[in-house]
Amino acid sequence: MDAYKRSSFLTDKNFHYCPGCTHGTVHRIVSDVLEKLTARENCIGVASVGCSVFAYDYFNFDMQQAAHGRAPAVATGIKRVLPDKTVFTYQGDGDLASIGLAEIVHAAARNDNITVIFINNGIYGMTGGQMAPTTTIGTKTTTCVSGRNSETNGFPVKICEMLATLEGTQFVARTSCHDVKNIINTEKTIEKAFGHQIDKKGFSLVEVMAICPTNFKISAQQMNNDLKENVLSYFPLGVFKKEV
Repeated sequence: MDAYKRSSFLTDKNFHYCPGCTHGTVHRIVSDVLEKLTARENCIGVASVGCSVFAYDYFNFDMQQAAHGRAPAVATGIKRVLPDKTVFTYQGDGDLASIGLAEIVHAAARNDNITVIFINNGIYGMTGGQMAPTTTIGTKTTTCVSGRNSETNGFPVKICEMLATLEGTQFVARTSCHDVKNIINTEKTIEKAFGHQIDKKGFSLVEVMAICPTNFKISAQQMNNDLKENVLSYFPLGVFKKEV
């Protein structure tokens, strides 16, 4: 990943994301990977509802805005009409793991040949910092001010582990962007996921563990340390399913 050259698959518009937010890093990775693997006219992205709702302003290729949680369903329709295009969704944890849970499960079960980029920062970032399906036990948010309690709030949803049990799923992995080593690994993993689609192998998903310093009200460095020391023990990194 060239630190000094902006990908031609990104527009010139500045990101609106808060300082320390990981969305910008992942946008850069996705654009670099697609630039390496295919042409701009072959790419179609589907934006979710959440902090990444303006993703269509940043990716310099065709983008479609989906209703909240419905990105996998929209991507399925696009891919079936235009099977030679590289189609992906870009979704947060509130969008994918809550209102859109049925859509992602059935897209994986059908083995739709799409790629899903899933950003998990453990909170509803756009709407005020509410507890998300992936908020870890003990973590405080605006809707669980004493910390998530498994007795009243249930347990965090592990998307990768769940989708890996489905026969239709072909590639599922979890990565992170909390340091340079893991950013490099995230790029390699996302490249593998898009490669799966280009090779017509079927459904692929990469979950990227992210941070939200603004809503958790701590510095990005503190959040990265907490991610490494606490969150990743519940959401371990790695490949959960890979069909060859």
